[in-house]
Amino acid sequence: MTTIKNFALITGATSGIGYELAKLFAKDKYNLIIVARHQAELESKAAEFRTQYGIEVITIAKDLSKREEALALCEEIENRGLQVDVLVNNAGQGVYGLFQDNELLRELDIIDLNVASTVILAKHFVKEMIARNNGKILNLASIASETPGPWQAVYHATKAFVLSFSEALRSELKDTGITVTALQPGATDTDFFNKADMTESKAVQDKDSLSDPADVAKDGYDALMAGKDKVVSGFKNKLQTALGNITPDTALAEQIKKQQEPKDK
Repeated sequence: MTTIKNFALITGATSGIGYELAKLFAKDKYNLIIVARHQAELESKAAEFRTQYGIEVITIAKDLSKREEALALCEEIENRGLQVDVLVNNAGQGVYGLFQDNELLRELDIIDLNVASTVILAKHFVKEMIARNNGKILNLASIASETPGPWQAVYHATKAFVLSFSEALRSELKDTGITVTALQPGATDTDFFNKADMTESKAVQDKDSLSDPADVAKDGYDALMAGKDKVVSGFKNKLQTALGNITPDTALAEQIKKQQEPKDK
């Protein structure tokens, strides 16, 4: 089988940061494998990328909150003879509310999407990258990875996993031609908050405080191409993260709780 090269695989590529990242890769003439749950949305974005950038775009509809679909994605890409030169683990979701009140199965789906699918895809494609001693991985962490997250306890915990995993994997691969980069945005103007049922949170009431997903994507793309280990996107988020590093965790948790709680509390 002939291997088709120069592909960037991007999960969650039809909206938000993933869509903006896809545009940046396409502009630099990477072929794309874009993954999301809905085939119609994938085909719409694929037509846009093909027309505007003249690249090859392959669409694969998978629900990565199901481990078997993440494994099937790896198998399909391998069977089609596609070489993934860049892996972008972007897909992720959260759920808003007190842990005691949130639905368990929904939280387990979020863990599988944010954590298990990241591990499954990294495991598969790292082995291929090692065999040819070349490749890049971009994992979507968050500034949430640096703090406890009352009202988003599971989401913050999953992003802490992603950051820790990315840094460990980077260390393991440091003597190879493979780089691993973690992108850490703050609150960004995407559909994340609607999907997380979070629109009543104080943290998202001020739309002007939300980052532009195009700016976040550019920060992540530039860091990835420069081979950096991680990047916090945006000056305000850099400052917040720096202050958080010198604040006791118990105090930090209380600060986050006040920021995240519903606006009517």
